[in-house]
Amino acid sequence: MRTRRSFLLLAAVVAIAVFGAALPGAALDLDAAKQQGLVGEQTDGYVAAVSADAPADVEALVADVNAKRRAAYQEIAQKNGTKVEDVAMLAAQKLLTRAPAGAWIRDKGQWYQKK
Repeated sequence: MRTRRSFLLLAAVVAIAVFGAALPGAALDLDAAKQQGLVGEQTDGYVAAVSADAPADVEALVADVNAKRRAAYQEIAQKNGTKVEDVAMLAAQKLLTRAPAGAWIRDKGQWYQKK
């Protein structure tokens, strides 16, 4: 059981590294959007626009990243016989731990900056 959880965590982090970084051809990549405070991580393993009136390119980036994350989470969950939500939550834990000070995080609908 411990080995399986470790594998899930590792696979989730690898998936995020692959699918959550720079997006080829995108005017704005995830790292830049995070650094500018336009996009933040959520406790469910997905990203969101920090502002409700985010520009179209930010909304498109969020949709693209989340679609790729969802696909990666589904693949990992299917291979390991677990729920997609469990994989996403493990990935979120790792992403939030690695997030630098000042990063925007949404927990239970509320945005805050990591200290």
